[in-house]
Amino acid sequence: SDAAAELAREYRAVMENILEARGAGRIIELLRSVTDPGALADTAGYSPDYDFAQKVEILETLDVEARLRLVLGWAKDTLGDLTLRQRIRTDVEEGMEKTQREYLLRRQMDAIKKELGELNGESSGGPDDYRGRAAEAALPDGVRQAVEREIDKLERTSEQSPEHGWIRAWLDTVLELPCGERSDDRLDVGEAGRILDEDHDGLRDVKDRILEHLAVRKLRSERGLAPVTGRGAGAILALVGPPGVGKTSLGESVARALGRNFARVALGGVRDEAEIRGHRRTYVGAQPGRLVRAIREAGTMNPVVMLDEVDKLGADYRGDPSSALLEVLDPAQNHTFRDHYLEVELDLSDVLFVATANVADTIPGPLLDRMEVIRLDGYTEDEKVAIARHHLLGRQLSRSGLSADEVTVSDGAIRTIVADYTREAGVRNLERELGRLLRKVATRIAEGTLTAPVDVAEGDVGSWLGRPRFFFETADRVAVPGVATGLAVTGMGGDVLYVEATVMDGPEGLTLTGQLGEVMKESAEIALSFVRSHAGELGIDPSAFGGKRFHVHVPAGAVPKDGPSAGVTMTTALVSLLTDRPVRPVVGMTGEVTLQGRVLPIGGVKQKVLAAHRAGLTEVVLPRRNGGDVEDVPEPVREQMTFHLADEVGDVLAVALEPAGSAAARAEAA
Repeated sequence: SDAAAELAREYRAVMENILEARGAGRIIELLRSVTDPGALADTAGYSPDYDFAQKVEILETLDVEARLRLVLGWAKDTLGDLTLRQRIRTDVEEGMEKTQREYLLRRQMDAIKKELGELNGESSGGPDDYRGRAAEAALPDGVRQAVEREIDKLERTSEQSPEHGWIRAWLDTVLELPCGERSDDRLDVGEAGRILDEDHDGLRDVKDRILEHLAVRKLRSERGLAPVTGRGAGAILALVGPPGVGKTSLGESVARALGRNFARVALGGVRDEAEIRGHRRTYVGAQPGRLVRAIREAGTMNPVVMLDEVDKLGADYRGDPSSALLEVLDPAQNHTFRDHYLEVELDLSDVLFVATANVADTIPGPLLDRMEVIRLDGYTEDEKVAIARHHLLGRQLSRSGLSADEVTVSDGAIRTIVADYTREAGVRNLERELGRLLRKVATRIAEGTLTAPVDVAEGDVGSWLGRPRFFFETADRVAVPGVATGLAVTGMGGDVLYVEATVMDGPEGLTLTGQLGEVMKESAEIALSFVRSHAGELGIDPSAFGGKRFHVHVPAGAVPKDGPSAGVTMTTALVSLLTDRPVRPVVGMTGEVTLQGRVLPIGGVKQKVLAAHRAGLTEVVLPRRNGGDVEDVPEPVREQMTFHLADEVGDVLAVALEPAGSAAARAEAA
């Protein structure tokens, strides 16, 4: 029938596709020779694709059309399976061909790179190259084992994997570390001292500490003793002082004196702990911490590493960097420092750490306890003149395009600039003013209105720099009763602090202004309570307090102030006001006062005395227990100052106040 013939044609086409897919071309010819539909359906009994039950079913189906429909359905299922398998096989073969092609090309590329590297004397960057570099490096055992593990991992990792790049970056970082590299210390103590003196004037404490370090190493070397290394061998210095005293530049000078390499780590504003310890390798863009990078840049394992502005470290949700520094700056721990990125132990005990800070108050206590604090309290006028003569003037002449033969600045001119145009503990503003003066001279020479050589004498400074910016105003400020001159310490060094007191009718009490902190407010309350309770002894009429309100003000109201050391100044101001006796204009004072009138010791004596000297004061009142601190004051300043040591407030008042009746005498004279 026509239906059977149509089914036969369709079955034959499906079977030809199956046989063609299997590569059975001869069977296709045999199949085409069978023309009877029933006989064509019976050929399915020869197929290996059907089981015994299916073949029995073919025999039991007597109707030709039904038999053709049966075997056609089976054939279509078989063709579908074959098509799916063929598609899978094709995809796999294509992937294998691509992988093999990439592998072949990369091997060829590696071979080309190797040839080019050998021609240029460069390394190929493969696992074998890393093994060679590791064998040549003087790595500690623990580090070497970690490197070998990573090289083995690199060999097993596909180059297409992101981990391949991470491993190579880690290996490059570790193998670039100067493990085993150490510079020899300069053991000539005299030469080291000469270098330190050449670079910086003054700063005796720091220089002595560095020379002590060298002397110990020299003695151990001469006596055949190995240098002290490992646990407890580290040296951590902290240079604390106001801006401009040379803390940062001193680090480079120390490295030069020791004959070591130098690296600087800027910590100002750092808030992320990972900046110190490094990022873990699981993070994208991970890198070692700043300390490891500094040692890598220094090129030796015993450099001088400067931790600049350690008091400016911050903290946020990413951690506290100052806590991370606890291990680094602990001589008992830093011989096994472990960076999060490297995850191997590094010995930092040979590193000389030099930290710098403007104030020690903001450095956490545990961190400060690990450092040997050396205070740089500023320079005297003579030291500033010497620094300007030996260092600043030559540098500013060069920057201005002038030579020493063209411009000469006298010592008197430099002293005038120091006294009248700067008021600082360091020399930064002094250098700016010298630069400004020399630029003006250079401008006049360039315009042709001035001919070299030019001599700048003491009396010429005003014509070049304009009117003076600072004056000795103590005499004017304390000319009236109720004003006393105190001494304070700020982040900029020592400073002179004036305390003003007045009294008015009104509800009894005390008003405090000048942006005072809680401790300073309590000092004012203690001062007033002491004066009221000892009014008779102080020659004050007790009725002077009735119905009166006292007001204590500390000028420079925009600047926050705190601390107990203004207690004697506030007490003196109140007594001066109530006894109508002005404070002597040459006297500055500092000290804490108790309710019993005892004068307690305070800190920062050297900075305060230097500030008094800069302000033109010649006498300083200190607590008696601070008498030993006077030895820290430079001798030239000590010789020009008179120090009064006080146990009680009465001792302070005896020195600070003008004799009774002096105010009235001045009023009559006026």
